[in-house]
Amino acid sequence: MAGSFSDHPGRTRRFVLLGGGAAAAAAGIWWQRRQPPDHNHPRLTAAEAFAAARDGELVLVDIRTPQEWRSSGVPVGSHQIDMRREDFIDALQAVAGPDPSAPVALICARGVRSARLTLALAEAGFVNVIDVPEGMLGSGAGPGWIAGNLPVARWEG
Repeated sequence: MAGSFSDHPGRTRRFVLLGGGAAAAAAGIWWQRRQPPDHNHPRLTAAEAFAAARDGELVLVDIRTPQEWRSSGVPVGSHQIDMRREDFIDALQAVAGPDPSAPVALICARGVRSARLTLALAEAGFVNVIDVPEGMLGSGAGPGWIAGNLPVARWEG
């Protein structure tokens, strides 16, 4: 077959190497996007966040999506505010109050989104944002809310 890759071994090798490099780059980007950004804001374990929310020491906000809330349930004592909402800050202030120093803890599935939103809220002037990096499902930070046998409620949305 004229012009096929088998007629040109160098092309085959180059094609595989270039394709393999692109795949590795894509995998690297995929992996990086799933890593929480580093920050120096306070962090709590899921158990600590539950206890603090239960005792009224902070407002716990589950920032996941409605689909995730339906799938796994929601942390008892939390407020559900999808972080993708255009009016997220208004919704946050509706549950935490207008004071930007009110303690607010953020939880997501595995701590990536909560870390990113912790940084974004700090940039927006919130001074007491706390990350729950193990999330609902667990991460390198810990087993997570569900595996920690913390109470979960069915989402009533």
